Amino acid sequence: MNAPVLDLPLTRAERLKQETHAQHERLDTGIAGRDPFATRERYAAFVEVQYRFYAAIEPLYRDERLQALVPGLASRSRLAAARLDLADLGRPVPEVEPLPISHREGLGWLYVSEGSTLGAAFLLKAVEAIGLGEDCGARHLAAAPEGRGRHWRDFKEALNSVPLTPAEDDLAVSGARAAFTYVHGLVAEVMGPGK
Repeated sequence: MNAPVLDLPLTRAERLKQETHAQHERLDTGIAGRDPFATRERYAAFVEVQYRFYAAIEPLYRDERLQALVPGLASRSRLAAARLDLADLGRPVPEVEPLPISHREGLGWLYVSEGSTLGAAFLLKAVEAIGLGEDCGARHLAAAPEGRGRHWRDFKEALNSVPLTPAEDDLAVSGARAAFTYVHGLVAEVMGPGK
């Protein structure tokens, strides 16, 4: 006899993943179609995309209310590392205006930013083929001291435990969708047309 399948509600992180899956796939395909690891110049454009995204959302990492919800949030910012990577690559640091993001939407933006640390392990291997690494040109792809998996699990636990109303949960989803749309726009603008 088969055990009954329980229809458990999704955690917030699971819902965000489900609701943004198609956008995430499109973004990954769009970046891959621009061959970011073929040359240092193409990779530098990719780093600029990363830097622009991090700079646009940096106020979220410094926000005291969000820091109270996500322990260690300020230390998770990769903006300074991306700035150093741009310098390593000889690419100017662009001026970026921070985006006006509400706290509840900000949780979705942070989900997208923090989730990208998992895929960074694969990107770091690819960038090594063009002579760069965690100490030069790819600092922003480096793993957290506690490891990528633990770093992500800690963030998800904090995200899932934030008390939100259903309407506020919807705002977090809207924020995650907006973040993927924003990064997709940066890819097109900075990296040029794809294949």
